[in-house]
Amino acid sequence: MAAASIMPPHTNPPPPATARNPTATVSDPQRHRDAPTPSLRALFLRAVDPSRPSSWSTAVADLLSSGDPVAALAAFAAALRANPAALRPALPPALRAAAAATSLSAGRQLHLLALRAGLFPSDAYSASALLHMYHHCSRPLDARRAFDEIPAPNPVIVTAMASGCVRNNLVYTALSIFRSMVASDSAGVVDEAAALVALSASARVPDRGITGGIHALVSKIGLDGHTGLANTMLDAYAKGGGHDLGAARKLFDMMERDVVSWNTMIALYAQNGLSAEALGLYRNMLIVGGGVRFNAVTLSAVLLACAHAGAIQTGKRIHNQVVRMGLEDDVYVGTSVVDMYSKCGKVEMAWKAFQKIKGKNILSWTAMIAGYGMHGYGQEALHVFTDMRKSGLKPNYITFISVLAACSHAGLLNEGRYWFNTMKTEFGIEPGVELYGCMVDLLGRAGCLDEAYDLIKEMKAKPDAALWGALLSACRIYKNVELAKISAERLFELDATNSGYYVLLSNIYAEAGRWKDVERMRVLVKTRGIEKPPGYSSVELKGKTHLFYVGDKSHPQYKEIYAYLEKLLERIQEAGYVPNTGSALHDLDVEERESMLRIHSEKLAVAFALMNSVQGSVIHVIKNLRVCTDCHAAIKIITKLTGREIIVRDIKRFHHFKDGLCSCGDYW
Repeated sequence: MAAASIMPPHTNPPPPATARNPTATVSDPQRHRDAPTPSLRALFLRAVDPSRPSSWSTAVADLLSSGDPVAALAAFAAALRANPAALRPALPPALRAAAAATSLSAGRQLHLLALRAGLFPSDAYSASALLHMYHHCSRPLDARRAFDEIPAPNPVIVTAMASGCVRNNLVYTALSIFRSMVASDSAGVVDEAAALVALSASARVPDRGITGGIHALVSKIGLDGHTGLANTMLDAYAKGGGHDLGAARKLFDMMERDVVSWNTMIALYAQNGLSAEALGLYRNMLIVGGGVRFNAVTLSAVLLACAHAGAIQTGKRIHNQVVRMGLEDDVYVGTSVVDMYSKCGKVEMAWKAFQKIKGKNILSWTAMIAGYGMHGYGQEALHVFTDMRKSGLKPNYITFISVLAACSHAGLLNEGRYWFNTMKTEFGIEPGVELYGCMVDLLGRAGCLDEAYDLIKEMKAKPDAALWGALLSACRIYKNVELAKISAERLFELDATNSGYYVLLSNIYAEAGRWKDVERMRVLVKTRGIEKPPGYSSVELKGKTHLFYVGDKSHPQYKEIYAYLEKLLERIQEAGYVPNTGSALHDLDVEERESMLRIHSEKLAVAFALMNSVQGSVIHVIKNLRVCTDCHAAIKIITKLTGREIIVRDIKRFHHFKDGLCSCGDYW
């Protein structure tokens, strides 16, 4: 085999990336196809001694580390022509170059060269690099065949094989290889690299005991003092079986912490919706961080916590810190700012932050599309989508979820239908359950319930609970009791413990006056032992979050709140508000039903905010469940009488109440 067949032909090899040749770090495919100028050749000859095999190896490795694997392969081909003895030292970096270029054909040629030269399976460095190449080219079976040919693989080779399996999501295979390595000799063969691979695999499996077992082994062999390893263990505890954040926090409190440790724990809390814990830990970092300084990653994690909690005041303070650090144009931090403002109801601030991001990536564009979409600004979301495509970026699956969700929230039926079909024909994206869910929601909003049901029946994938839930919600709006019953039956099969579906179907029956069915649902909930999570509403005021439950009297101002709310309800009743008692408990009399509705958490939160905020400011309320129909009707009239704008973010969507109207068009 001619060595030159590994790469496109070159007149001379390109120069390596050295201090004497800074231009070599620039990757330009055309440059590698053209013959280098005499000056480049001279530079290369000064950097490489053709008579020394190790010099060629260094040249290949330098070109690879500079980010130019294509040039590295070209240098390897030139090395074999100039000095065949360069094969042994230069083969491992050449294999890694083939991996970096994901060039399976080059990798196979290198494999054949290794076999002919007797370097595989005898040479450990070449063997490890060969496994790395096959895994990076998404050929784990080829890697396994090569691995099985190695008579006595050392720990480095075994770790490379396990690492490749994790990369290809063969996590159980990776753990099996790790167990075999431990059992074959002694725990002493496990080094930090092997433990990192095992923990990365354990983070992806549902068995929570695996991470604990690896932790015990790591402690036994004395590796628990490695901060990098402990950071990976934090992630494994939190992401592995059961999301054991308690074990992760216990480890965090015991370990020697660096900025990665703090960032990991804050991010784990934020990603799991524990915003209060994330923000509290960030404050601890500032106070007792042991000299550890926060960085851009810290701020991104804290912004995520603010987004989940709707903590706009805290989010603004973090944004100010972003500005002071000059990170507004950073694509990752900037995208986090966009997401935070969008989820805190400040879409205009999200847009301003979006405009300041340099080098916007697909995540940035998608975040802005989603931001407009979640607030019902469908046309604006589609304009951003158009600009994204004009920038040359190709939309991905997540982008289309945001686009179709925007169409759904804004009721853009024709546009939604168009993009649902176009993503398949023009972009080759096959819809999964998430995209079907967006279409069902869109069709349901438009009243096309039969079409939505037909779409579900035509799906290749199995419909999930979210999809049937979207249809059930549409049935409530359009009072289609029979289709609601079908949807609920599917939901009870898929997610039998979710109380929300039982409540929603019960409300549909109640509004239709089918009280026997309401009673049947109540009995079903009781016999199945299903408990409804307590509904609450929260308001942030002067950086502090105030929480309210139905009938709550724990707040220091509860007497004033109840007195204010009573007068407010009298005013809106005079303006035409009629309590919606249809879905309240039917075994209570009308007066009792009305009394229960008056102290819902949404009304208490709104009353508190009206009492304590500046006239003209926007009120932001977070509801952990779906906002009830009675509170929705009441808040609309409250905005008309008070002249205030109220934004409520419930589990389903944003509701912008202003001048007696809601952005959802009474559909949610």
